[in-house]
Amino acid sequence: MYGSCLCSKVKYQLTPPFKLFQYCHCSRCQKVTGSAHAANIYIKAEQLEWLQGADQIGRFEYPDAKYYATQFCKNCGSNLPWQVKGGDTVVVPAGTLDDATSELKPKQSIHWRSRAPWYEETSSLCKFDDTPPRQPQ
Repeated sequence: MYGSCLCSKVKYQLTPPFKLFQYCHCSRCQKVTGSAHAANIYIKAEQLEWLQGADQIGRFEYPDAKYYATQFCKNCGSNLPWQVKGGDTVVVPAGTLDDATSELKPKQSIHWRSRAPWYEETSSLCKFDDTPPRQPQ
């Protein structure tokens, strides 16, 4: 499987199988994604190969966290795969995959107690295949 950042300056390749795919609702993942949760795939470090742009990767290690860090493209700011502090595990933001398939499904949600107070399960929301029509003002 292949992945990249928004500007395509950084590209990578993953070799399955994956350890786990889950949504994380912790406050750190909310902040780093700007969303209700992160969609994280977990792999071993040797399953990730940087194909292009390794010099464009920035890293931030949250000082109070035992394992948490984040990596991003210095040009466009996209989240990128990151190796946990002091471990062999790499966390891959699922949204950065270029060739994800419908067989790839999250197994669970974690840190549910920390979910954003405005978060709503998507099954009850209106769905549009494209941008919705403008509402009269």
